[in-house]
Amino acid sequence: MSLPLDGIVVADLTQNVAGPFCTQILGDMGAEVIKVERPGRGDDARAWAPPFWGAESASFMAMNRNKRSLALDVKHERGRGVLRRLVARADVFVQSLRAGVIEELGLDFAGARALNPRLVHCSITAFGARGPLADRPGYDPLMQAYGGLMSVNGHPGQEPARVGTSIVDMGTGMWAALGIVAALRERDATGRAVAVTTALFETALMWVSYHAMGYLGSGEVPQPQGSGTAMIAPYQAFPTADGYAMIAAGSDALFARLAQALGAPALAEDPRFADNPSRVRHRRALIDALAALTRELKAADLLERLRAAGVPCAPILTMDAVLAEPQTRASGMLVPAPHPRLPDYRSIGLPLLWDGARPGVRRVPPLLGEHSTDVLTWLGYTPDDVRALRAEGVIA
Repeated sequence: MSLPLDGIVVADLTQNVAGPFCTQILGDMGAEVIKVERPGRGDDARAWAPPFWGAESASFMAMNRNKRSLALDVKHERGRGVLRRLVARADVFVQSLRAGVIEELGLDFAGARALNPRLVHCSITAFGARGPLADRPGYDPLMQAYGGLMSVNGHPGQEPARVGTSIVDMGTGMWAALGIVAALRERDATGRAVAVTTALFETALMWVSYHAMGYLGSGEVPQPQGSGTAMIAPYQAFPTADGYAMIAAGSDALFARLAQALGAPALAEDPRFADNPSRVRHRRALIDALAALTRELKAADLLERLRAAGVPCAPILTMDAVLAEPQTRASGMLVPAPHPRLPDYRSIGLPLLWDGARPGVRRVPPLLGEHSTDVLTWLGYTPDDVRALRAEGVIA
């Protein structure tokens, strides 16, 4: 299939999660992504294990398909020369180095634009380019803490809980990819280089936007709600005879259906529960009344009853059950691809379709330096040049 970023070359000087997730999205969209890594160690995420898949870090594999790996020592002058040549040839340059390092390499926006006047230059930062914290490093759990996510996650009265995935990192990667795609459109219209900057902290703020708006409007500091949400009731997990089930009765009509399905139609007639604001104000009494009914049923029986009544609900699945779920298989999100080391390799695909088709895996996550020779040859280095760079330890 033809992909929207076919022909776009991305120079990827990122590691860990946010940057690699961004460039994987671009690679899934058809871009030729060249991942620049340190010889010997590579991306730190290569060592984020267990779990391993075969001999490779599952964390690394989740963020680095559809890329080629160039193991390059950018501390070496000749290595910096290779990097400059790559940036000059690329359409997009993505970097997530700590504050100040990209300037030392001479590849901040001004330096990179001098090499390539049509470049889209994307910087993925911790706190952005300005402000008192601009020079500080940042990692996903720190940003979940700093940005307020931990303050509204988890259960009341318990220790703060991190969202169980790298939601700030991955969200920042998504914003970066969106910014890059928009910048490519601008670049094509104007012929000029474009600078894109995003930040982990700013993504964390975006994820708490409705909590922030609630505070600005009411002056009340949002609190953790467990599996629920502060502004809708009932809208949370409920106990059953053998576990829990999620119920989302987000309107008055749905609440009436829920009460009927549980054999308690009088609940919908109770003035405390007449509408959503009333149910939110009397949340504790409402949840206690519903839980007394749901815990009498097994989860499967409860879900069957609610689905028959048209009440939104869901089981709370573990990862093995999610991957075995028929809807997962039907969605096509679990994308297989031939892999030289892992015969059962599959990957969670891009959640987008073009003309009804999902982009596949053109390249499985690379070994460190797997494509160094190919990339340097593409950049115009001769076989003798490549041998000399390898002998000097500039590439691996």
